Amino acid sequence: MKKKYIVIPLLIVLILLALAIHPRSESAQRIPAPTSFVKFSNLNPLAPSQAAYPQGNLKIEKFQDVRFMDLRESTDVLDAIMMESLTFDQATVWPVQNEALAEQTLNLGMNPGMGVREVHQQGITGEGVNVAIIDQPLGLEHPEYLGKITKYYDVGTHTPLNQSSMHGPAVTSLLVGNNIGTGPGANVYFVAAPSWKADAQYYADALLWIIDENRKLSENEKIRVVSVSAAPSGEGSPFTKNNDAWDDSVKLAIEEGLLVLDCSNERRVFNPCYYDLHDPDNMETCEPGWPVDVDYRINRKLILIPTSRRTVAETYYEGNYYYQYTGVGGASWAPPYLAGVLALGWQINPLLSGDELMDMLFDTAYVRKDKLKVINPDAFVEVVKLTLN
Repeated sequence: MKKKYIVIPLLIVLILLALAIHPRSESAQRIPAPTSFVKFSNLNPLAPSQAAYPQGNLKIEKFQDVRFMDLRESTDVLDAIMMESLTFDQATVWPVQNEALAEQTLNLGMNPGMGVREVHQQGITGEGVNVAIIDQPLGLEHPEYLGKITKYYDVGTHTPLNQSSMHGPAVTSLLVGNNIGTGPGANVYFVAAPSWKADAQYYADALLWIIDENRKLSENEKIRVVSVSAAPSGEGSPFTKNNDAWDDSVKLAIEEGLLVLDCSNERRVFNPCYYDLHDPDNMETCEPGWPVDVDYRINRKLILIPTSRRTVAETYYEGNYYYQYTGVGGASWAPPYLAGVLALGWQINPLLSGDELMDMLFDTAYVRKDKLKVINPDAFVEVVKLTLN
């Protein structure tokens, strides 16, 4: 990555050492995950008798997706390891012996981990920073991010505004969610694009709309980063048409000063990892890859970002707002996480470019014993603060 901003290496080393040797006091360690907001009785959109998919085979398997399933007849008593591997939501109807553990797991998965909540306690939340997301349709009224969508534009999904995809609310909550997001103070320009059509022209058109909107904004209101949880071009892309159009739009966005984060092999800057739900700020234990894929090949030049064992916002229709927990996430969860962390940096110093902040992000990464780098938001914001001197 080309360096555009010179950070004094000694200062970075001193900050990293200080953070390691002098942890914050216990009273400032963590913000507890909310409990009253996510009670099953409060937000479960389906009564038990209305569960969408009654489960015939009542033997629950590891890594199973049990969203919307009625599991009341199951006699399994799940332990934490099994529960944390599953994908479930608040429409999953649990037998009484597993309900408390499911709720606890859902709440634990709201924590972004990696020390993010400690940074938020300093008042650094990405407040006032404009970001953009290109993704599947978004239900605008979910309480997790209500009021944070500055503009919403549809480039061809033709989805009514009172309906939503699963994916759009998930990535939005990972970026700006009140309880889930890394940058909960940021504002979002959201473009809904039909990824299922496998045509990258829709994503190019979405990015061109963002560029056009950005040109209308004053310097201190500019959109800083675009989170794209898809790979509209490059080797292995599931998009089969107009891949060059996406590449051309990204080039134009870069010329306009926008940082574009997508999942393509050519532009991807992250590796997935999964944290310990019971020790989410421990960067050493954020294991590379996915819990279900032990043979995942890590690019050692990239940075690890948590993508599994996360809880995200979920809605499909206006009025039904709830959450899902994903024991095995995907690469899609990384761009919004990263965009939110970068928003923390822009809140501190809005004069820095995307490349400058990315350099700082890599320079301040936590280095595991195996030499893999893990995103380190606390050290990152401390170095950004130095640019104000």
